[in-house]
This record gives sequence, C-alpha cells and structure tokens, in this order.
Amino acid sequence: MRHVAAYLLLVLGGNASPSAADVSAALSSVGVDADDERLNKMIADLEGKDLEELMEAGRGQLAKFGGGGGGGGGGAGGDAGGAAAAEEEKKEEEEEESAEEMGGMDMFGGGDDGY
Repeated sequence: MRHVAAYLLLVLGGNASPSAADVSAALSSVGVDADDERLNKMIADLEGKDLEELMEAGRGQLAKFGGGGGGGGGGAGGDAGGAAAAEEEKKEEEEEESAEEMGGMDMFGGGDDGY
C-alpha cells in the first residue's frame, strides 16, 4: 500500500510516470523502506497503462462490496435524553460515595500503606 500511495502522490505532484527509483526516493525521504521486489512488480504492472482507467476499474470493483452501514438513527426530539442523563449522573455519584465509604481500601484489599 505504501508503494501505491507514494506512486499516486508522485503523479499528483506532476510526475506522469514515476519510476521505481522515484517511488523509493519518495518513501525514503520520510523514513520508509521500499520493498524492491514488490515495488518493481507494481511498476511493471502499471507500465503502459492509464492510471485514470485503472482507478475507474477499481472503483467499479469496490462498488460490489456495497456502501457503509447506512445512515444513523434519527435525532431525539425535545428533552428525550434529559431524564437518562440525570439518572446516569445520579448513579455516578452513588458509586463515588460507596468507594469513599470503604475506608480507603484499594482493589487488592489493602489500605493506604503508602506503597
């Protein structure tokens, strides 16, 4: 994926047909090592092909997978969430109080021994 990303960035930067050396140099400029075997295979596969056509063909293949999970649920009307929020806040306060009532015990049953 890093090779494809670097290749596309080089094309966007004005290099219509980046070489393996170009992609490798771009990757190394940001501290990423190129896998020469994969990079050379990718360059050979792209040689003589129109990038726009390849991207359009790929977009068509991605369409087979469908789109995300659909839209989110509708928004709550009015003050629908107010009571739930108040209940949640009350529960949090009760939990804090019960922890204080335990006399400073930690989860392993010890006191505050300074460890």
